[in-house]
Amino acid sequence: MQQDNISEKSSDQKQLEKYANDLRRIYDAEKAKQRELALAYQQLGNYAEDLNKNFRALKTAHQELQDAYIDTIQRLVLAAEYKDEDTGDHIIRMSKYCRLIAEKLGLPDESVESIHYAAPMHDIGKVGIPDHILMKPGKLTDEEFDIIKTHTTIGAKILSGSKAEILTLSEEIAHTHHEKWNGKGYPRGLSESKIPLAGRIVSLADVFDALTSRRPYKEPFPVEMAFDIIKKESGLHFDPDIVDVFFANINGILTIKESVSTKRGALQQYSAEVSGIFGENSTID
Repeated sequence: MQQDNISEKSSDQKQLEKYANDLRRIYDAEKAKQRELALAYQQLGNYAEDLNKNFRALKTAHQELQDAYIDTIQRLVLAAEYKDEDTGDHIIRMSKYCRLIAEKLGLPDESVESIHYAAPMHDIGKVGIPDHILMKPGKLTDEEFDIIKTHTTIGAKILSGSKAEILTLSEEIAHTHHEKWNGKGYPRGLSESKIPLAGRIVSLADVFDALTSRRPYKEPFPVEMAFDIIKKESGLHFDPDIVDVFFANINGILTIKESVSTKRGALQQYSAEVSGIFGENSTID
């Protein structure tokens, strides 16, 4: 009997030792997992910091590229200015008009910014127009007017072939900002939605600023007269929806007009040659 009790205690002791060993192994395994998790968290923290550093570096590089692009725009537009000295602040005003209209049309922020930066290149093709035609103060002949029209295709050619999204949009705008909603514009006679939206937006912004600006051959039109012309051309020259947005946000348009001085430096303010579009066979093409 005593021997049986000793055997039973020995068996219980072994079982307890087994449980203790099992618990110790589980504990050790959990400790190892905790150490692994702590190491993983530390590595993730390091990765996150590296990603943040890389993101900041990419953001800085992106800003530098954007600044370089804007500087390129300024210098190319300045080249156009040498063809026509009376440019004022047309470029900065019309690009701000374009931005406001694009925003109020509900376009994505990225598209709004792209149109804002691309719009100043709309008339870069004027560098290819002879001075005696471009700066002629009076009425153009039919032949001279046909030459003026080629600034759209010249500008598109100058800007073509780029992989940069904004320059691709600039090409589109240069090529289409003289198309008309009724199909009677140039160079391709596009109509309605066949005209890219950016071209339709720039068309209205460009004309409004041309009408209300002083040019060598005319005094600025009163704002009310410009409004009347734009209303009459809704559905003819201009996309009616864009005209509606323009007038729905007229306070913002006038704020831009008043806030941009006409006495700033051309290079700093994107100055470039302005083109209006109503006068048949005139330098406002």
